[in-house]
Order: sequence, then C-alpha cells, then structure tokens
Amino acid sequence: MVNKSRSIYKFLFETLEILIFAFVLSWGLRSTIVEAMTIPSGSMLPTIQLQDRVIVDKIYYKFSGINRGDIIVFNPPKNVSNPTGGPWIKRVIGLPGDIVQIKDGQVYINSKALTEPYEMAKPDYNYGPLLVSANSYFVLGDNRNNSLDSHIWGVLPTKNVIGREVFRYWPFDEFGLLAK
Repeated sequence: MVNKSRSIYKFLFETLEILIFAFVLSWGLRSTIVEAMTIPSGSMLPTIQLQDRVIVDKIYYKFSGINRGDIIVFNPPKNVSNPTGGPWIKRVIGLPGDIVQIKDGQVYINSKALTEPYEMAKPDYNYGPLLVSANSYFVLGDNRNNSLDSHIWGVLPTKNVIGREVFRYWPFDEFGLLAK
C-alpha cells in the first residue's frame, strides 16, 4: 500500500515538473523569440485578412535592420487610441532619414514614386512631406484608405517595434510567406 501511494505521488510530482517546465519554456520563447498573433483588423488587406494568424519573429531585428517593405508588429504610440487593445501590424514605408510624401494617390520616398503591388487601393489623401526622424519609421497599412497608421498619427518610434511577421499559418490554405 505504501509503495502504491509513493508511486502515485511520484507520478503526480513528475507530471507537475513537466508542466512547469513546459510553461516556463513556452513563456520564455513567447516573450523573447517568437509569438503567434491573430490579425485584429482589415488594415493590411489584401495581403493579410482579418483574423489570419501569423508568426512574429522577435529576435531578427536585434541582429538585422528593419527594411522598407517589411511587415512589422508593434505597440501603437501612447498618444493613439488602441481599439484592439493589443499590438498592431503594418508595412514599413519610410526609414530614418527618408522624406515621405503622399500626393495624388502615390507614395513618394525621397521624391521617387514607390512601387507598391501589395496595396489594396491608391491613397485618397495627401500627406507630408515629412522627414522621418532618427529611431523612427513611417508605417502604412496595405488597405491605405482604411488604416489607422503613420499618415494619421505620425512616425513610429523604434522602441515600439516588437518584431517582424515571418509567415501566415492560418488559414492553412494560405500558409506561407507574405508578399513584400
């Protein structure tokens, strides 16, 4: 009887150890390396659909810079109302030192028209010119006319960047890398 109750306690203790280890490992990976994210809005249409699920790499930008065209996940600036309550996802358009202007349905970077095959529709607004300050980025949603982004609230501080979108994993028939 004593051996049976000892083996039950041993089993419970080992199970608890495994669960604690799995939780700590999962939490550590999620907070520092990679995280799954559900897209909360249609601001990135047609590239990313509402409720798509993507994997976010949180470590890449610690070793490599952010590039124009990258799709990044970030915490919105503090002065911006956040209806979703969580991180946002947008495309990097302007890098530090760039002059961004939007006029006549076209985005210009340093006076050169930007080719954007991913945008849903041409912007129906004008913006800038604006010099993107150091340690900041100008980000836009691919659904230009329905996106709460830099054309409304200004540049995104680098410190707000969480990571870059790596690939979509749901819906499964859309699994893979996104258009850049």
